[in-house]
Formats: sequence, C-alpha cells, structure tokens
Amino acid sequence: MIVKHPIVEHRVRTLPRQFSWIDHRLVRDGHIRRCTVAGAALYLFLVTVGDAKGLSYYADASITHRLSMDEARLQAARNNLIAADLIAFTPPLYQVLSLHAPEKPRQALSEPMSLAAIFKNATGGLP
Repeated sequence: MIVKHPIVEHRVRTLPRQFSWIDHRLVRDGHIRRCTVAGAALYLFLVTVGDAKGLSYYADASITHRLSMDEARLQAARNNLIAADLIAFTPPLYQVLSLHAPEKPRQALSEPMSLAAIFKNATGGLP
C-alpha cells in the first residue's frame, strides 16, 4: 500500500462552512463526461457560490463576467448542465442538484430459474 503524505501540510483541505466541496461521484459515476468545458466551468462556479442547499442567485451578467464567457456560451453551458441533470434553473435561481448513481439497465429474465441454478450462479459454479 502506498502511504500518502500531504505535499503542503498547512494547506490540507477541510470541509468549509459554505458546503462548497465537489462530490467525487461527479467523476466516479461519469457525470462529468456529460459536461462541456463551459458546462464544467459553470458547475464549478455554482458549487462554489451555492449555499448548503446548492442555491444561488447570481445574475447572468455577473456569471458571464466572472467566467469570461458571452451570453450565448453561458446559455449553452446552462442547458448542458440541465440536460445532464446536474442543475435546475428558474430565473434567477440556480440549484445544484444532488448527484445520483446512473441507472443500470435492468436484465430481463427469459425463463424462471430454479433455486439450485440461482445458487450455482451466485457461487460461480462452486459446489
């Protein structure tokens, strides 16, 4: 096992009072793959400025200024995040949504299985 030590000990992250950490499931569950670069920038901004419930009231003009993007790019980024189910938006309110595990396709059973067959599958064929 690799033992990890902080490179800069006095800068180890702690949970901030503003609740602005980014959930690691964003990467682990593949949500970030559905984001454009502008969408990821907007998501980072909204997570950073949001309150404990993920809510923020930043105006479009303020966001475009802070992220150095024009109105059309902001609108595309917002639409990207809405389509990716990462934010909700009702002007002027943004909400960063809780992340959920991506749905797994359900496997249909073609025929009923015996209890013995179920146990055999569960044990990998071991007696």
